[in-house]
Amino acid sequence: MKKISRRDFIQYSGTFLAATTLDKNMLAKQPLPKLSFSTLGCPDWPLDKILEVAVANNYSAVEIRGILREMDLSKSPAFNSDANIKATKQKFKDKNLEIVGLGSSAAMHHAGEAERSKAMDEAKRFIEVAGKVGASYVRVFPNNFPKEVSKEKSMELMTSGLNDLAKFSKGASVKVVMETHGDLIRADDIAAVMNNVDDRQIGLVWDISNMWTVTREDIGSVYDKLKKWIWHTHLKDIKIDGDKQQYTLFGEGDVPAFNAIDLLVKNNYKGYYGFEWEKMWHPEIAEPEVAIPQFAQAMKKHFS
Repeated sequence: MKKISRRDFIQYSGTFLAATTLDKNMLAKQPLPKLSFSTLGCPDWPLDKILEVAVANNYSAVEIRGILREMDLSKSPAFNSDANIKATKQKFKDKNLEIVGLGSSAAMHHAGEAERSKAMDEAKRFIEVAGKVGASYVRVFPNNFPKEVSKEKSMELMTSGLNDLAKFSKGASVKVVMETHGDLIRADDIAAVMNNVDDRQIGLVWDISNMWTVTREDIGSVYDKLKKWIWHTHLKDIKIDGDKQQYTLFGEGDVPAFNAIDLLVKNNYKGYYGFEWEKMWHPEIAEPEVAIPQFAQAMKKHFS
């Protein structure tokens, strides 16, 4: 066995310690996941409380889906004038928080002219507000397909509507994200729509729960088919008992959300991990004072 001189030992030890310190520093600098939550989960909170809770629980951003139960943000006191938009933007800046996006109620599947026109007008109003307040995205969605219209026709209507919004949003530095929702929850159907839109301006909000609780499609397969369009996520958990489904705190249900999260991390997803607690639609579920901090804690535990 070759002997190591004192000089070589000191040099080796110094190199080892330096490498160890570098590794620790690199690990310490690894960014924590960017967390956001939707105001759908706290429909009775004023804006100031929303921001305070976000900061207290290490969220990086908020997704605005109504404030104090006003879902049309162009009518909300936080966004109903240029002066109020400027003040709202400053409040977020003061708290070092981003507005990840504005959640509209604009549905892309409508075939009737009046409903379709109303939805498109809303989406465009939200795009204009988003541009002024500095939000990256405006969320739109499909819901249940009309029974009197074929599935193929409904998907064509979505494609047409999304491309219209793509043209409208180009000058506003705002992009449009379509949530996987309603009857558009199978990966192949979603891909069929997305393959025919301007994906420089149109992306997806991947709502894992909306899809998996109905389709049971393999998460890895779904991700492979949709990954190039995933710009934002909606995360929630559901306990399934036969035909019954019940919202539950994150990580305590049956949705393979952490499998999806791990795939996103592995593939260098740069967007937000967005908690969507649907308190607005399901008043019986846990209060936001419980659910919003718990999501942040569950994510921290998973990443640690």
